[in-house]
Amino acid sequence: MSRALAKGDLPAIQGVNQLKGTATVNGRPAVVGTPVTPRDRISTGPGSMAVVVVRDDAFLVRENTTFELAESRGALGRILIQSGRVLSVFGKKPVVIKAATATIGIRGTGAYLEVEPGKVYFCLCYGEADLDGPGMSTRRIKTTHHDSPLVITDRGEAMAAAPGPVVNHTDDELILLESLVGREPPFGMHPANRY
Repeated sequence: MSRALAKGDLPAIQGVNQLKGTATVNGRPAVVGTPVTPRDRISTGPGSMAVVVVRDDAFLVRENTTFELAESRGALGRILIQSGRVLSVFGKKPVVIKAATATIGIRGTGAYLEVEPGKVYFCLCYGEADLDGPGMSTRRIKTTHHDSPLVITDRGEAMAAAPGPVVNHTDDELILLESLVGREPPFGMHPANRY
């Protein structure tokens, strides 16, 4: 299906594009086709998964996840991930992700985050990001294909980032998300060397 979407054979549905289980948008039950704007709050229930398209950004939202979108100059400008797991692909405009105490500035990237109490897992699947947080200087990260996953821990008044493995997201999911917004990921669609 992701290849058909990438070729333009299937139309991409803006808002809630796919849904298994339950989800809400601004506290109201969502179904496939529910609109989502760059000012909305999305939550998924237990055992659920949603694919959400907001203009030229797309999100795969795993179970028990809550995140809020904030608009800046008519486009998505900020994301607050309160809890859970989100795989995202973004257009070329700058977006700031706030996940626990970590602040991540991105543009035109693919990224996966898991937010738990006291810990954030962050994989910059491809692209460039600036990571910042309490007690740490801004760290610029550049990757082409899951090169530097990080486990970010909150140590009271300071934050620390350590290398981590690639977990809980796949290249096929990134291909699907990019196809929904009319793009291909920079690693291409060839099956060799995929996660």
